[in-house]
Amino acid sequence: MRHFLSLKDFTKQEIEEMITLSLDIKKNLKSGKRDLLLNGKTLAMIFEKNSTRTRVSFEAGIYQLGGVGLFLSDKDLQLGRGEEMRDTARVISSMVDLVVMRTTSHTRLLEFSEYSSVPVINGLSDLYHPAQLLADYLTMVECGKGENPVIAYVGDGNNMAHSWLMLASIMGFELRLATPRGYEPSVTIYQDALSFAEESGAHIVLLSDPREAVDGADVVATDTWTSMGQEEEKQQRMKDFKGFCVNTKLLSYAKDDAIFLHCLPAYRGQEVSDRVLEGSQSVVFLEAENRLHVQKGIMVWLEQKIG
Repeated sequence: MRHFLSLKDFTKQEIEEMITLSLDIKKNLKSGKRDLLLNGKTLAMIFEKNSTRTRVSFEAGIYQLGGVGLFLSDKDLQLGRGEEMRDTARVISSMVDLVVMRTTSHTRLLEFSEYSSVPVINGLSDLYHPAQLLADYLTMVECGKGENPVIAYVGDGNNMAHSWLMLASIMGFELRLATPRGYEPSVTIYQDALSFAEESGAHIVLLSDPREAVDGADVVATDTWTSMGQEEEKQQRMKDFKGFCVNTKLLSYAKDDAIFLHCLPAYRGQEVSDRVLEGSQSVVFLEAENRLHVQKGIMVWLEQKIG
C-alpha cells in the first residue's frame, strides 16, 4: 500500500504515470465521459486548516469518480477533544477507502499514515503541498513547459518551496529558488533535493536576488508571504520581502512566453501584482482547476496500487 505524503516518496516514472492518468481523466471529463473509477469508494477528508481549492477539488473529484467524500473538520472529530491520532487513524481507516488530511503538522500526518490501513494523501502540511505541485506540473505540461523547464520560485522558503525542490530534483529540472535572507527552505529538505539531483541531473540553486532567479525562466512561481498561522509575523514579513513581488518588471526578465503560477489565495500587491495575476502569462486559474483533475489521478493511482 502506498501513501501520498511527499513527492520524495515517488520516482520520476511514477510521477509521470500520475500525470498521464490525470490528463486522460481530464480529457474524458471535458468530452462528457464520467470515469467511475472509484465507484462506491469513500474518501475521508480530515481538515485541521481552512481550505477552498483543496476541499472543493477533493470532494468534487471523488464524487465525479463515483464515490463519496466525508468532510471532517477537527471540530467534528474527537481529535479536537484530545483523542490520540493513532486511535483516530485506526478507526477512520477501518470505515473508508482513502483519507486526505490537511494539517498543521507533517508529524501528525506521518503518525496518521503509520496507523492507517488505507492510503493517506497529504492535502497540505507545514512541510509539503505535493498535490498542489502535481497540479502545477500538469499545468506546465499543458502549456508546453513540461520538458526541461527552467523554473524560478520567488518568495518564502515554505511548504511550496519544499515541494518545488522535490519535484524539480526528481524530474531533472532546473530550479532557481530566491528567498530573502533568513527565509531559506529547510536545510534537510534542500539536502534531500541535492541528493535526488545527483541521479536526475537536476540543477538546484538557492538565491537571494529575485531578478537573478527569473532571468530567462520558463516558469515563474510564487506563494503568499504570510501563511496560515503566521499572522503575527505579517508586518515584519512585509518589510523583509520588499522587492520580491512578482510584478510586470520582474516578470519581464523571464522568457517572453513564460507562464506564471501561484497556488492561491493570492494577495494582490504583495507577492504578486494585479497586472501579472490578471495578465496573459498568468495561468493560475487553469492551475487551480487542475487540482481537481490531478487529485483524481492521485486517488485512482493509489487505488490501483492496492488492487
